[in-house]
Amino acid sequence: MKNVSLSIPLSVCLAGAFLTSCETVGYNYSGPKTSVPDRWTLSVQPHLDSGGACLTKWWKGFNDPVLNELIARARAENPDFRIAIQRIVEARAERGVAKSRMLPALAADAEYTRNRQSERVGFAPATNPTDIYTTGLNSGWELDVFGGLKRGVEAADANYQAEVENYRDLLVSLFADVALNYVDYTTFDERIHVANQNIKIQQASLKLAQDRLDAGLVSKIDVAQARTNLETTRASVPQLQGQLAAARNRLATLTGGYPHSVSETLRRSRSVPQPGRDYAVSCPADLVRARPDIRRAERQLAATVAGIGVAESELYPKFQLVGQLQLQAANISNLPDAGAAAYSFGPSMRWNLFSSGKIKNLIRVEEARAMQAYGAYEKTVLGAVEEVETAMAGVATERQRLVALRRAVSAASESVSLVGDNYKEGLVDFQRVIDTERVKFQSEDTAVLSKGQLARNYIALYRALGGGVACEEPALLPVKEKPGGGWVKKRPAPFASAVPAKVENADLRE
Repeated sequence: MKNVSLSIPLSVCLAGAFLTSCETVGYNYSGPKTSVPDRWTLSVQPHLDSGGACLTKWWKGFNDPVLNELIARARAENPDFRIAIQRIVEARAERGVAKSRMLPALAADAEYTRNRQSERVGFAPATNPTDIYTTGLNSGWELDVFGGLKRGVEAADANYQAEVENYRDLLVSLFADVALNYVDYTTFDERIHVANQNIKIQQASLKLAQDRLDAGLVSKIDVAQARTNLETTRASVPQLQGQLAAARNRLATLTGGYPHSVSETLRRSRSVPQPGRDYAVSCPADLVRARPDIRRAERQLAATVAGIGVAESELYPKFQLVGQLQLQAANISNLPDAGAAAYSFGPSMRWNLFSSGKIKNLIRVEEARAMQAYGAYEKTVLGAVEEVETAMAGVATERQRLVALRRAVSAASESVSLVGDNYKEGLVDFQRVIDTERVKFQSEDTAVLSKGQLARNYIALYRALGGGVACEEPALLPVKEKPGGGWVKKRPAPFASAVPAKVENADLRE
């Protein structure tokens, strides 16, 4: 009777707390309001075209079958994808763990004990030793009166969605890395071709100088200068071949293979790929929704805000419904008897009344983490706008540079021909021949480098715009769920004045 009389008022208190509580601890989350420019820098505006190449398959704008094949292989074989997938699986499982804490738990147990009491200390039982067989069920259910468990689920949801965005960001980075290394490979290959072409020209000049020396028309210095120029050009080829091999090896790793796995494919490569003139660039506000790293930072912010509620829930009582049903008998054959049944059930409460400031400081820890995540989000947005502006300026200026370099190459080629003819007629000295050939080689080599840099700037632009994904879901994973709530404190708190009270912008996860 004593146990019953104690459980009644406790159950009344539990019901009263459950019915009167209409408040969830912590902050209701809403995505941060992002202040970005209405348009890109005016100096770059004339080069934009909102109807240009599609960002989702931006690499197809280069019209290079080898590049398309390499990106397809990287998507299928790159080991980083398997890591990213397993991180999503891990986050999804952690979300399931968080959700399970809101539901009742049931456990079965069985036990056998053999006890013997001393016959020299007081009363000893008639049967000594004794056997006790026990089996039964134990259950427990924590009632989420103040919403701490709900905040834990919100945090787990946000972490899961952040890992999905991390997977998408990996797609963006991988496609760009493959394209960049392919551009490097073709740039080195074309530079080797340019060097070999100039070696042929310089070999002809060396032969001409040698013939004129043999005829007694010039001094030996002409031959020495020609040989110096030729060997200097030859010396550049092995270095370029080493860089070419490094780019090939990197492409093999990105596509999940060893160096020989891409050799046959790269033999079909052409000159440095160049995209069409138009490229798609929307307004800066759309960038916030397009880039996976920005969406990931926003989801990480949501997770840290939910963590504040988890910490704050420790300030309030924890209510549980617990129960136990057991069968106990001294003989295992008597366990099925009704008289072997034993049970207990009822509500329980635990309240941390004094913790020397531990809980309040844990709340401050979570608030500080949320502020850090908020700053990281703003930093990510600023960095994204910077990357786009820089890449667009790079595209515009490198185009102009390449046009000038091509004119320089044409003029240098003409100069080599004219000076060569004049040297044969004895109108100029051999130093003029050496100088024009050197200028021609440098101009052609620089023009190839400029072609490669222009392609790299395009790739950097597509990467900065979040190109390569369109809210793509990882394979074999369900569509992500949207968490509820918004970031608005229901009652005054120090943290409420430290962050934006409410934000109205569109959902960044769309």
